[in-house]
Amino acid sequence: MSKMEKQLFNLKFAAKELQRNSKKCDKDERAEKAKVKQAIQKGNMEAAKIHAENAIRQKHQSINFLRMSARVDAVASRVQTAVTMNQVSKSMSGVVKSMESTLKSMNLEKISALMDKFENQFETLDVQTAQMEDTMGNTTTLTTPQNEVDTLLHEMADEAGLDLNLELPAGQTSSLASSVASTEQDELSQRLSRLRGQVS
Repeated sequence: MSKMEKQLFNLKFAAKELQRNSKKCDKDERAEKAKVKQAIQKGNMEAAKIHAENAIRQKHQSINFLRMSARVDAVASRVQTAVTMNQVSKSMSGVVKSMESTLKSMNLEKISALMDKFENQFETLDVQTAQMEDTMGNTTTLTTPQNEVDTLLHEMADEAGLDLNLELPAGQTSSLASSVASTEQDELSQRLSRLRGQVS
């Protein structure tokens, strides 16, 4: 097995490992959501907010791992073609040297930089990878959008059958508030129709 073939195996393995990490993040997100619900039921809103932030962070991380997995997989396909057609250049072989430790690190920024180097070795980048590069621009964000956290808190409260008196950002209403409002509207309509019936 040539060095390039060995690294091709490493690339394919890394793509699968990144997928596993994505699934682990999905599992962690579900666990955090359950903790949100428990905290809301106990009336501990501070803890609920922390778990909601964690859940959103895990969700974003899962997507990032999945995107990177697809990107590594795309590069592996190109390397496969280069190996098959004996088109492995010296510069491509040079990129390979640092590959093993980088892929094992599962560090998205380092893997992204490595994929950049690899992709530069291919004259024709397909549109899909170009789009992925754009979306991977901010892979390791640690901030969680407040509106997503608030929405998740309300979703969990909905499921727990509780009402939350959180102040939502302007222009955003919770499904809980809107469903209560529509119920009140229905009752009002029924009362009006009954009154009309009595008058006639």
